Amino acid sequence: MAYDGIVTAAVVRELNDRLLMGSISKVAQPEKDELLLTLKCSRQQLRLCISANASTPMVYLREENELSPATAPNFCMTLRKHIGGGRITRIFQPSASGFGGNGGAGDPEGTGDASGSLPLHEGLERIIVFEIEHLDEMGDVSRKYLICELMGKHSNIILTKPDLTIIDSIKHVSHMTSSVREVLPGRTWFIPDAAAKANPVTLCRDAEAFRRVIRGGAGNESIFKHFYLSVTGISPSVSGEILHRAGVDPDLPHADLSDDESDRIFTAFSGLMQDVLAGRFEPCIIYDGDRLSEFSAVRLSSLEGGDLSCETFGSISEVIRLFYERRDRQNRIRAKSEDIRRVLKTLTERASKKLELLEKQYKDTDKRDQYRIWGELLNTYGYSLNGGEDHLVCSNYYDEGRDIRIPLDRNLSAQENAKKYFERYQKLKRTREAVSRQIGESRQTLWHLDSIASSLQLCEGEADLNELRREMAEAGYIHKGSDKNRSGKVQGNRKNEKKSQPLHFVSSDGIDIYVGRNNYQNEELDFKIADSNDWWFHAKNRPGSHVIAKTGSRELPDRTCLEAAQLAAYYSKAGIASQDNPYSPKSTDSTEKIEVDYVRKRELKRVPGAAPGYVIYHTNYSIVVEPRATV
Repeated sequence: MAYDGIVTAAVVRELNDRLLMGSISKVAQPEKDELLLTLKCSRQQLRLCISANASTPMVYLREENELSPATAPNFCMTLRKHIGGGRITRIFQPSASGFGGNGGAGDPEGTGDASGSLPLHEGLERIIVFEIEHLDEMGDVSRKYLICELMGKHSNIILTKPDLTIIDSIKHVSHMTSSVREVLPGRTWFIPDAAAKANPVTLCRDAEAFRRVIRGGAGNESIFKHFYLSVTGISPSVSGEILHRAGVDPDLPHADLSDDESDRIFTAFSGLMQDVLAGRFEPCIIYDGDRLSEFSAVRLSSLEGGDLSCETFGSISEVIRLFYERRDRQNRIRAKSEDIRRVLKTLTERASKKLELLEKQYKDTDKRDQYRIWGELLNTYGYSLNGGEDHLVCSNYYDEGRDIRIPLDRNLSAQENAKKYFERYQKLKRTREAVSRQIGESRQTLWHLDSIASSLQLCEGEADLNELRREMAEAGYIHKGSDKNRSGKVQGNRKNEKKSQPLHFVSSDGIDIYVGRNNYQNEELDFKIADSNDWWFHAKNRPGSHVIAKTGSRELPDRTCLEAAQLAAYYSKAGIASQDNPYSPKSTDSTEKIEVDYVRKRELKRVPGAAPGYVIYHTNYSIVVEPRATV
């Protein structure tokens, strides 16, 4: 899980920097498991999003507002009653032993609040506690705790009194649901048993205790797995990072660790924890090629190199927002494009099967010339037959006079046998011509379907999907939708629809490079945007995007040529289209090198009746490159 204890610690640090002593001016509940608090802090308005969604539990700051239901849910009304207008006096991350409050005892340097009296991180539980002061019904100062539990399907948002008696929660958990802990009004809130996991805040200061934790326990699992299962708030990615910094093999059994290896792991772990406790975070998003992989509050050097890359940000809230927005956007696009994917899969399978049968039928016509030769030889040597023979052996003047054996129908004369073979020849000849034409059409259909599938992987919005649907409808793959409703009025004006745009890059030499995201854009790039002297790039013999380098009258620089070719290779069937569920492209390195053709735009010729974006050319240059998504 990306939202681990260290990310939670980074969020707590950021919230303390920006929300402490802020007043709650508005409480909204836009979703059944999500809160949106509007706060006034230092003459500015901030919005705090708290989500207890089972798949995306998170707490972060956001700028945009969200519509609320006309009737506020019960939990929202409870919060408005108890903490509306209240002031946030403390934000912290508790430990499994409960809330702190022992003054500055044991508070490491840099972990206290503004007054230095209380620690922000008593542990690395995925829990954030907001201490809120407000005026009660009698006008007296009262205190409440808003507790945010970010624990996957067990996530919850709970309001308690100072003695941790639950006032209400966004999710009620009865004993019928959980035998471990009830979350109901009147019950006492506590942190569930963390399976005897060690507290990293105290563990990072005790080398001997650390050694016992990582080398102890039953079983002989790898140190990588044992580490994140034994220490609270440590995710698998952070566990791998610590072992990477320590230079220890993650597959090594934890019980086989040497003293030196244990000490190196402790040094790496202690250093990372000191950064966490001191608030030295480096929020980042990790990409696997062009796909969002995960996010982190610390730099993960173990997940860099090859197809893995890292993008850093100045705010953990920005990281969380971008990560889930991009992931959710791609999920929505994938859901909306499911009908296109299903149709493409069916049509591709049908076209592939048809092509296979046609190629087999085409191969069967290879013996057509044999029937012609037999007929001609029968006309030449048939006079030697007396009738009733089942074969004729004669000299084949088409094969240097070698003897040939010709099967015969004993009930037919030599001329009749010859006529039968000529008829077979003519039939196979006609079949070959028809099948050859159909094979070309089938291959063209498969090419078109593959190009649409490639374009589908580049869709980023409804406009992109609409263009693909229109192309498929015009090609006859799907039915055309009616533009009129039952009253006969036009429902919408296509001219006013939002139009998707090609991808735009600028090369290292300052030259504009455009990449078509579908066949309509490819056509537009080739014959509307590109000038005759511009350069056109395309992956050789592969469906994919057309790439235009707008050089004009300038010579094509070598770096621009390489960068444009790498884009053409990446945005082809061998690049992004060969991957499943891609996200917004960032960068990628591929071990497979792809040949790319490039020509002047004036060399391109349209093919009458062909699919949009289909062009031919007869003279070209070629370059072999590794695919890359950016210049």
